[in-house]
Parts: sequence; C-alpha cells; structure tokens
Amino acid sequence: MNILGISAYYHDAAACLVVDGEIISAAQEERFTRKKHDENFPINAINYCLSEAKLAAHQIDYVVFYDKPFLKFERLFETYLAFAPKGFKSFATSLPVWIKDKLFQKSVILDALKEFLDKDIDWSTRLLFSEHHLSHAASAFFPSPFEEAAVLTMDGVGEWATTSLAVGKGNSLTVKNEIHFPHSLGLLYSAMTYYTGFKVNSGEYKVMGLAPYGEPKYADLIKNHLIDIKEDGSFHLDMSYFNYCTGLTMTSERFNQLFGAPPRKSESTLTQREMDLAASIQAVTEEVVIKLARGIKKSTGLNNLCLAGGVALNCVANGKLLRENIFDNIWIQPASGDAGGAVGAALAAYYLMLGQPRKVDAQDSMKGAYLGPEFNQKEIEQRLSHVGARFESVSDTELINKTAQALADGLAVGWHQGRMEFGPRSLGARSIIADPRSPSVQKQLNLKVKYRESFRPFAPSVLREDVADWFQIGTDSPYMLLVADVNKDKQLEMTDEQKNLFGIDRLNVARSEIPAVTHVDYSARIQTVSKNTNPKYHALISKFKEITGCPVLVNTSFNVRGEPIVCSPEDAFNCLMGTDIDFLVVGNCILRKEHQDKALIKDYKNAYELD
Repeated sequence: MNILGISAYYHDAAACLVVDGEIISAAQEERFTRKKHDENFPINAINYCLSEAKLAAHQIDYVVFYDKPFLKFERLFETYLAFAPKGFKSFATSLPVWIKDKLFQKSVILDALKEFLDKDIDWSTRLLFSEHHLSHAASAFFPSPFEEAAVLTMDGVGEWATTSLAVGKGNSLTVKNEIHFPHSLGLLYSAMTYYTGFKVNSGEYKVMGLAPYGEPKYADLIKNHLIDIKEDGSFHLDMSYFNYCTGLTMTSERFNQLFGAPPRKSESTLTQREMDLAASIQAVTEEVVIKLARGIKKSTGLNNLCLAGGVALNCVANGKLLRENIFDNIWIQPASGDAGGAVGAALAAYYLMLGQPRKVDAQDSMKGAYLGPEFNQKEIEQRLSHVGARFESVSDTELINKTAQALADGLAVGWHQGRMEFGPRSLGARSIIADPRSPSVQKQLNLKVKYRESFRPFAPSVLREDVADWFQIGTDSPYMLLVADVNKDKQLEMTDEQKNLFGIDRLNVARSEIPAVTHVDYSARIQTVSKNTNPKYHALISKFKEITGCPVLVNTSFNVRGEPIVCSPEDAFNCLMGTDIDFLVVGNCILRKEHQDKALIKDYKNAYELD
C-alpha cells in the first residue's frame, strides 16, 4: 500500500511517502525551490519521494491532504459573522482568495495532480482529506516508540482546533478534547512575536531565544488581561486585545495600550523591554504546557506523552516539561509544524482508514528524521565540477581526520552528508559545525556566516554516551527538541561585575567550558548523536573528542538567514562562496575556501528576504 501525504497552500508545503506503514521519504518543498516556507503544491518534494521508492505515479494508492479546506472556510465565515460588522476589511480581503483557491481546494489539488503527475489517472478516487489536528496527532503517535500514549497537539489553528488531546493505542487514535479558535496558545505566542517586531510563523523561535536575556516582568499582566488559565491547562483569551479575527494585524490598539507602546518596528534596535516581553510570554507558555500535561496525566492515567504542532517546537518548554516528570516518557515529532502534517496525513489513512496493524519501533520510526535526498559520491563530484568547485576526494578515515582537525583549528565547517533532515532542525546531515570551546564562535557564526541577529544561540551536538557528563539530561534528544542546563562542573563562575550585566551585554560572558553552545541562562538545546542513526557524524565527533577531549560540536543549520537549509551539493557550494565558511565537506569531497575561484564568490548577505 503506497500512500502519499501532502501539506500545502498555507506555509511549509511538504510531501511524505508511506509504503506498507513504513515512512520511506519526506521533504519540504522549500528545499528544492529555495523559497523559504514555500506554500505551493509540493511537486518537487513529491517527485523526490516517488523516486526514492522507485515508484511511478500510477502506483500511488492514496493521496492524503493534511487538513479540510471546507472546515477552514466555515471557521472564516462564522468568525466574520460573530464579529460583524467589525472586521469587514479583513473578511473582504481574504474572501476572494478563499473562493478562488481555498474553497475549491479539492479541485485545485486534483488539477495539480493531473498537471504534474499523470493526467490519465482519475485522482478523485484516490484523494482523501485528514483533519489538521488529527494529522498532527497521527504524526506524533504512530511513529513514536509507544504502544499506548496520550497525544497533545498545540499550534496556531487548524480548521477549528488550536489544542487537542488524543489517546493512541496500537493502530487507533481517538481525539478526546479540543480547544477551539480563537483561543490559541500558538496565536498568543505569535501575537507577542508580532508585537516584538518579528515575523509571524517564522520568528517565534527568535522570541524563545531572546527570552533568557530578559525577566518575565509582564507575565502577570499577560495572565491578568490576555489569557485566563485554568488548573487543568485549558485557557480562554480576551479577544479585545487581539486583531487576528477581524483585522490585518495580530494585536489591537488595546494590546498596545496595555503594554504602553506600539509594536516594535522590524529590524529596529532590540531593547531590554523586548527581552522582558519575550521572557514573559515564554514563562506563560511553559505554565500552560505543564498544566495541560498534568491535566492529561490525571484524565488518562497514561505514562507516555507524544507532542506535535508548532508549539511542540518550543524546546525550552519541552525541557521544563521533561524535568517535571509528569510522564515516564515523552516523544516529540521532529517535524512538528505543518510540514509534518504530511507524515501524519499518510499515517492516519494507513492506520485509521485502512485499519492496518502497527509495528512499534523501540527507537521510533522516523529514522532519525533523515528522510530527504541523498547524493552518491560520483554524483557529488559531477555536480561540484559542473559549478566550478575545486575539491579533493578522500577516504572515509581521511575525511574524518581532516575535518576533526579543521574543527579543532577553529574553522567553521559546512557538513553535507547522507540523507537530508525532515523538519526545521539540522541534525548532522546539512549542518554548519564548529568548536564549542571557542568564546568567539557564537558571535562570529551569527554575524559572519549566518548573517543573523547576534543574540541567537547555537545548539550542541553531543555523543549520546557522553551527554550526562556535560548536560543535566539523562535521556535521548536526537531531534534537538529538549533544552537542559550545562552541568555545574562545566560551568564557569561569573564575577560580580558580570552578574550585574543586563540584556545583550550578557552575550559576551563565557559561562562554561563550551561557551559557544551555552546560552545566557546556562541552558543548551541538545542533540544527542547515536552511532546507529548517524554513524558518520558520530565518528566525526568521536575524533574531535580524541583530539580535544570534548565530545561536543556546535551545530547550526546549513544556510544563511532567510534561506532554506541546503539540499544539494550545489546549494552547499553556493553557501560556501557566499559566507565566511572556511571548509566544506560534501560526501567524501573536501573543499577549502582559499582554493576556490574568487570569481565565484557570491553576495549572500542580501541574497534572501529576511525571515
């Protein structure tokens, strides 16, 4: 049984192929088109998924879309009626788009399948629709290592649901409770993202990264006015402070008055106020998530919890939830956002519609999230030669030795190996890596390689067998979705003068033996690296440990600000030539910046629209 799951037409279009219950391939469309958060029909991702399984279009048994457009239109229309005549401008702006594209999305999808895949197939007999939060829940439970689990999904909004609780057992998944639009934890967080001057649907992780620089001074103001949180974690928003139901902005004038100023202008100077606002919304989010989890534990009695939806990418909240020990085990879908809906839609059809038996993988069935395209050595050499790259091809041993030494020498390394990751995190397949012991690496990578805000933290990749020696966590974190503190014996004592610093001034204080991955609150977003799921990356870190005594590397996504993570060898070479990366490894090819043709240098700083 071959099932193709797709998400599209909102943001983060993606495709996933499931064959007899096994996730074979998955990728986001942006990686192929090089357009960040590309929402268009994911034909490139679909073609990749089919080629990975060596399938032709006629061999697809079902195509499953990740949500139900008619229910979304119903929400839009009912929301307008509830608030009318207020919000007519917003309604009048969106209605033509909905009528033209969204309301008749079934026809749009069928037309696309005919145009791009096979015009002779009657796709209408193969096209199915899942519900948005059911897709999220299915993506969380079915690949998880649990026979039975509670499933919590949280995001902005699907059709109506913004938060849902489901229970999964074997091949069944039953939704028990939902919180409906306009009451949304995701949209509350997005409202603060908008108010602090970042882009909604892409800047939320910046708010999370900014939070440790501030104090949660506004948390009580948020809880007293914006959100009413019940003991079981259910909540209700006061919509008079928000504009997303009826207007073209996230917040209302009343919101501005509550916090004493209009929204910060994008790219303007960040002040302590924005840092305190970020800390406040982060604290409130953590409180809701933990209370929801306690309520779920009480109502279900289950020992395992699965998470998905955009809010599940808040790794700080996830880390605090883990430390609360409410559940014995937590598993988080690595592609928790809308892209992961493609995985969930396909799996929901396989298990819930077709009733197929489920096999539980003790690790999980996401294959380390390495589900994207891979390039063999011959293909890599041909592609690099075609774009004028100068490289040397070496053995596996030489590759590991030279790269580990380059890292120990302080070079920034582009690392392009094996199958590309699915989801928003680079996990050692399409990564920029560096020495975490360097006190200057964090700032240099942000400003000279990534071209992004200096406050943003980097994650450590650490050998799974060594994680407890360096971080206050004793569990797997293969998908970089859990935050924990650096161990006390690795931390550096701050002087009284350093302790008195505020905000961004705290950035340059080395706080541990691995300052490049230690955030200002001593935390780190951890990726544990296992020999089973990524043997080459594990071998590299092991060699780095042999040279330096440190089993940790800086790991950040292989791209610049506003660019999708690199997919192909050409993408990697372009990034090398457009940034201050010193050393690039693609497959078994090593490329040094100083050996490249200077005529191929690119202006990458302004190549992409800022995110």
